Amino acid sequence: MTTTTETRTLDVPGATLAYDVHGPLPTADGRPPVLVVGQPMEGPYFHKLASLLTGRTAVTYDPRGLGRSTRHDGGTTNDPVVQAEDLHALVGALGAGPVDLFGSSGGAITGLALVTAHPEDVRTLVAHEPPLLTVLPDAEAAAAAGRRVDEAYQRHGWGTGMATFIALASWKGEITDDVVREPVDPAQFGFPSDDDGRRDDALLSGVSAPVTAYRPDVDALAAAPTRIVLAVGEESRDLLTWRAPEALAARLGLELTVFPGDHGGFLDPANGYGGVPEAFAARLLEVLADGA
Repeated sequence: MTTTTETRTLDVPGATLAYDVHGPLPTADGRPPVLVVGQPMEGPYFHKLASLLTGRTAVTYDPRGLGRSTRHDGGTTNDPVVQAEDLHALVGALGAGPVDLFGSSGGAITGLALVTAHPEDVRTLVAHEPPLLTVLPDAEAAAAAGRRVDEAYQRHGWGTGMATFIALASWKGEITDDVVREPVDPAQFGFPSDDDGRRDDALLSGVSAPVTAYRPDVDALAAAPTRIVLAVGEESRDLLTWRAPEALAARLGLELTVFPGDHGGFLDPANGYGGVPEAFAARLLEVLADGA
């Protein structure tokens, strides 16, 4: 059966959010919708995953200032605390809370911020590979490496910045002061070496620094009625995005939940990504059913 998708907008303080509802609202069986959140990825990157969540209504959205969601506050910073308030307003607009929430990468951090501020909004949070640098034992070195990625972008442009970012994201084990000490040659990853002069990339420009600098409130998360699932991709072992949720899981007394694929396991391979969305969606449905 084909799932219908309706695009809607929501005015929140300082922004207008665009979001897509995949399926009926109210839901057909009374189960809450699955809110799917990324950062800095926009909603359409998750449409394949949404289409595979058989029997569930899914809601994808563009965070403020990204994609179709416009900002009116004059700001450019991506702050998970602010975005958590946006999600709180979105849950209210859906009229279907508490929702189940799947958050990927920075979207997982926004999900943690939402549960901290409004635990009544979320029944189950699946936080997939949140890059929480602050919980790592090598947090200071990891943050310094992140700043070097931003510096490579500012000095040399997108190709060098992205190559340096991938080198950091691909590093296994403890982050030391030698990691991405120098900018990485973009040719190693097939990226252009030409500098187009732009410095507005949401991942590399520093506007998302509050995402990786977010400090989770462990006590608030532990006290929340929300079921929290800290998830990792089976291909991400020992990477920063495995080690960070692993460290948070230890503080919360939780076990990691393993999903197929890597950091982008939900992505549609038809669009040139190496994801495994069918297997990923099946695993997500299984995890959500465990908490029903």
